[in-house]
Amino acid sequence: MKASRRTARLIILAGALMSATAAVGAGAPAAPARFAPAGSPAPAELEAFMDGVVGQAMARDHIAGAAVSVVRNGAVALKKGYGFASLDPYRPVDPDRTLFRIGSISKTFTWIVVLRQVEAGRMRLDAPINLYLPEALRIPDQGYKQPIRVRDLMNHTPGFEDRALGQLFERDYRRVRPLEVYLRQERPRRVREPEALVSYSNYGAALAGAAVAEVTGKPFETLVETDITGPLGLARTTFREPHPLARDRPAPIAPALAAEMSEGYRWTADGWRRRPFEYIGQIAPAGAASSTAGDMARYMLMLLGGGALGGVRVYGQAAAAAFASPLPRPAPGVPAFRHGLMEERLPGGLTGVGHDGATLSFFSSMVLVPELNLGVFVSTNTDSGAALAGALAARIVREFDAPPPGSPPRGSTALLADRAAFEAVYLTDRRAYGGLESFVDRLIGAARVRVTEDGRLVVADREGARRFSPIGLPAAGRFVADDGVGALVFQLAHGQARRFFAPSGATAFERVGYLGQTGALILLTALTALASLAAVADLAARARRDFRESSTQRRAGLVQTTQAVLWLIAMGLFGAWATGVGDPATVVYGWPGLLLVLASSCALLAAMMAALTPVFLPLIWRGGRRVDSWTGGRKARFTLTALVFLAYAVLLAFWGALEPWSR
Repeated sequence: MKASRRTARLIILAGALMSATAAVGAGAPAAPARFAPAGSPAPAELEAFMDGVVGQAMARDHIAGAAVSVVRNGAVALKKGYGFASLDPYRPVDPDRTLFRIGSISKTFTWIVVLRQVEAGRMRLDAPINLYLPEALRIPDQGYKQPIRVRDLMNHTPGFEDRALGQLFERDYRRVRPLEVYLRQERPRRVREPEALVSYSNYGAALAGAAVAEVTGKPFETLVETDITGPLGLARTTFREPHPLARDRPAPIAPALAAEMSEGYRWTADGWRRRPFEYIGQIAPAGAASSTAGDMARYMLMLLGGGALGGVRVYGQAAAAAFASPLPRPAPGVPAFRHGLMEERLPGGLTGVGHDGATLSFFSSMVLVPELNLGVFVSTNTDSGAALAGALAARIVREFDAPPPGSPPRGSTALLADRAAFEAVYLTDRRAYGGLESFVDRLIGAARVRVTEDGRLVVADREGARRFSPIGLPAAGRFVADDGVGALVFQLAHGQARRFFAPSGATAFERVGYLGQTGALILLTALTALASLAAVADLAARARRDFRESSTQRRAGLVQTTQAVLWLIAMGLFGAWATGVGDPATVVYGWPGLLLVLASSCALLAAMMAALTPVFLPLIWRGGRRVDSWTGGRKARFTLTALVFLAYAVLLAFWGALEPWSR
């Protein structure tokens, strides 16, 4: 799972559902000349370095517990636990016993079982996925020309929107549905042709898992056990979760393993607060796995060994070649997928492959560096662990393998002349494309790009701000970060940037016009609030004094005042919902919630009335007899208020805020 924080208090949520791919930036500068690493660090040196990095991050970010493992040159170089897996009763993290939720790293297991079927000739990468799905799960054309292929799911190019709230995680097992039921009931919209644009998809990975289960006739969890974890001896790696026995659900995790699972935590002003267990079994192939640092060390050795470990071969040369071969890149310089493994740019021009993973409470990363025969795994059990998980592999490579950094990147005066081409607001394409979730995604999924006076780009999103300098001419659209590793890649058309890509290449940010920006929403909300207050005040004034008006004008005034009250109620409910979000997990589990549904319902009623109000305008201006009619000023105020209300209704409809029935 990728998680990515919504509104001022929901930023954490987006980080938890979207994970490390939500950070801004992509690609990398051209790799420098190859160098010879100094050699593997001594175990004591590596451990001392790890203790410093992990200890500092845990203290800074209030991380309750972490587990790490490092493999190099075919052997385990380090595996270690930090902090605690349970606070009450206290249980320290044991790298060989404590199970962490590894989120989207689970997908690497899914891609292995897919490629095993490809090697066996039972599936083809270029075949439509519908060939391997039961009829109830097949994806309709929905007007699109190309079918979704197996390869599209591995490359995250099926063209789906991305939805998460209210269904990606569950805390009550009674709400957990079988995989097939979930996939049928939670099918996302197709919003573009396959291959048109990369957009990370949990649903697509789960669909691939269901296809493999259909082809083999085995439940997905069983397939992973017979094909991967069993042969490799990964006795503490499982996709099963603790729950009562149910006839139509996978068997639960063994009690002995359940007792060793780490709790998930959230840091609050009162200290660490334990979170409820996160059920992900309804979309298991996308993110339900749990594992230990020790098991993940063996798993990384197998991946670095081309599918073999200790005389056991999990997959053959064809699958190994697929994992080593990048699929088509979304744009030059953007990292590619390697049949499900994600590229990562590292210090020294090195390339890592692997996967990040995040639930609401657990942040993990697995990075393999084939050139160094190196693998790094880390998992944290607190919602503040994303920074440590996302940076650890790069820190190790920079410390022990990369050459000293060269001169820092510089700004460009040429960028000042081209600033209009890049300065804009960009919205992530990994979002819902309709309904209330679309409304929230638009609020928190934007990144603002601006040009500084020293010729650099500053990209600010929910994770903060980063600075980038041009690589060559700005028109090439490539920029390197201040750390010299992360980079930004823009696609330009007619001299204007249309989109840029996230670091893994798994998400694009597309340029949006003014109506798609929060500034427009804030402005019209403020105008509507002022107009509504004025309308209510005008009603109170008319109640105290005898105003001249026709019967039509009286009815029109009542309709407009009703709209004003509904708008004010809707704004108050939206505000109460946003400010009442303490733990973002409550939004995921309780989506959309009574407050948000009521707010949207009030806004919908007001919008419907606003759409009808223009019918009154000719009658209002004609009025009755001169002695029984509004003044010109009153008519103008009514008209202006009607136009403000109508504009606000149109904008909210565009943002998806007028769909209280949506999930």
